[in-house]
Amino acid sequence: MRVIKPWRWLSRSRNPSLDGGLRGFKMKPLPFMAIMCTLVVVIVYRTTNYQYQQAEMEDRLQYFGPVKDSEPASANVDYLPHGIVQENSDLELKPLWSTRHSRSKVDIRSHQSLLAIPAGIKQKQNVDTIVKKFFAENFTVILFHYDGNLDGWRDLEWNNKAIHIVALHQTKWWFAKRFLHPDVVSVYEYIFLWDEDLGVENFHPGRYLEVMKSEGLEISQPALDPNSTEIHHRITIRRRTDKAHRRVYETRGNVKCSDDSSEPPCTGFVEGMAPVFSRSAWRCTWHLIQNDLVHGWGMDMKLGYCAQGDRTKKVGVIDSEFIVHQGIKSLGGSSDRKTSKNANHENSIKRRGVPAVDVRSEIRRQSSSELRIFKERWDQAIKEDTKWTDPFKRSQKQFWER
Repeated sequence: MRVIKPWRWLSRSRNPSLDGGLRGFKMKPLPFMAIMCTLVVVIVYRTTNYQYQQAEMEDRLQYFGPVKDSEPASANVDYLPHGIVQENSDLELKPLWSTRHSRSKVDIRSHQSLLAIPAGIKQKQNVDTIVKKFFAENFTVILFHYDGNLDGWRDLEWNNKAIHIVALHQTKWWFAKRFLHPDVVSVYEYIFLWDEDLGVENFHPGRYLEVMKSEGLEISQPALDPNSTEIHHRITIRRRTDKAHRRVYETRGNVKCSDDSSEPPCTGFVEGMAPVFSRSAWRCTWHLIQNDLVHGWGMDMKLGYCAQGDRTKKVGVIDSEFIVHQGIKSLGGSSDRKTSKNANHENSIKRRGVPAVDVRSEIRRQSSSELRIFKERWDQAIKEDTKWTDPFKRSQKQFWER
């Protein structure tokens, strides 16, 4: 019978010189440890040297001033040579290459004012009428296509001269906040931010601006024909014998307006359907527009704060050039006019037991909610800004004659 040898005996048999083997095993790690120590020293040295160089570079850059995370991105232009900085832009179309003929026609200041208007294909005829009048007065025109339809406009002669921006189911104020930044439109003396459902048979853009300038208005709107489909505030109704007016007199209803009135909608008020802003007034108004409140409800009552002075004098309604408000509900369609396709879709939904959605009612509910939020934000902003003083709550004469 074979005897199994102990493990220790086997190990000894394979290592005839055990002491020498152990001595060899102890000696081998020494070069490896030396190499590792050298690497660690090199790494520590290089890291320390890199950190020193970075700190030295930051000290040198202090000449340009520190750039903090809380500062606006524009602070970074300090690293550029001053002469190369261009702070503004415009919406003028530029050719891909220039010829002698095109160079002779270049005029940076050729377009003094801007018309920005939402444009749905259902209002094509009306928008066409409006745009033609403004192009005739050398305006820059930008169309906000909220229905995604661009091809339907290609047959119009002015189509290639206009700027087209597309975003489905968005409002005029959504577009304006994102594409009419004050630095982009600062080359334009006046900005018309109009709805598409306005009749302009009795309106001339050139004559309108002449009145706006002569009256010293920073924010204005054309008066509404008394026969307009929708009129929400009496101050916007045209006065036949006046060139412009700045207040209304009202003895009926909840709001009483007199010569003593100093607040909207009695004075210092224009409505959101057809406002016109000076360059300075628009810069202020753009900041007033809330990025997430897309319907703009409540803003009309606060526009007077952007009038660059006394709102009872700087905000007005121009009567000599007037428009017709047709009151067409574009976004979401009309509640009482449904196509057969939509009607069949609603019937199919009802059969499945799912309640149909009244889009117009939902939009109005959202608008009302945004109005409440806007008022709350305004009140909260006043509470938090302890240095701010309402210029219209103190003596008017005392404030504006400072």
